[in-house]
Amino acid sequence: MAEGTGGNNGSYSPNATVVTTGGTGGIYQPKTLISAISQIQQFYVIESQGQKIPGEFLTLEDTIGFFKVGAGSGFNEGIFLFILFPIFKFYLLPFVLTSNDVFSLIVLGSIPYLPIIVNTLLCSYISRYYVGIITRKAINSLFIGRSILLMVKSLVIYTVYYFLFHLSTPERVWAVAQHFGKNSEIIYSNFITMMPHIMPTVTRCSIFILMSAILPYGTVYFLDMWRSFILRRNQSRISGTN
Repeated sequence: MAEGTGGNNGSYSPNATVVTTGGTGGIYQPKTLISAISQIQQFYVIESQGQKIPGEFLTLEDTIGFFKVGAGSGFNEGIFLFILFPIFKFYLLPFVLTSNDVFSLIVLGSIPYLPIIVNTLLCSYISRYYVGIITRKAINSLFIGRSILLMVKSLVIYTVYYFLFHLSTPERVWAVAQHFGKNSEIIYSNFITMMPHIMPTVTRCSIFILMSAILPYGTVYFLDMWRSFILRRNQSRISGTN
């Protein structure tokens, strides 16, 4: 946090001293994505006011802490999707929640993706704070951790279903279905009916996860380029008027 030192009324000064607040002399270590975003917002407040903070303020341990939060976020999102994806896409939607209502199908089909959608929007939101040395380091560490885990999850999901699809011959499917007694024929018939849709659906899912991993980074660099463009244009106009 920054402590005001300018003027008798305690107003903020760009030369304010940076005071660390961690229990061991370092900054507060975020534990969740929300707390990491809150910490980045605090960095932004300091740096946007003109406070010059050396890059070493965010130590290696702090950088790893943001990376861990991002990785944990990507891992949890991937697990949630991995569990709900087959339940919704290959059981509930085609065989239980049958409906011709497009809106209902979109809403129900998006449920497995909700954590990824929400966290991607949150990460894209903090792109606006990508302005200073410390803020950039924290955001980069957070995004790299999340992106790596999401890309790994995308690869794992695609690989698992790829081998499942190619190993699911009618003979093997029937051999497994026979263990379900009187429901064996229904299970066999439903699985064979679903087979042509497995890889196209899984491919779309994997691409969606990759986009979720890349989108925050894309937003960061787009906004950064836009701010640089505006700054250069304003400087050019000022120079031209002089």
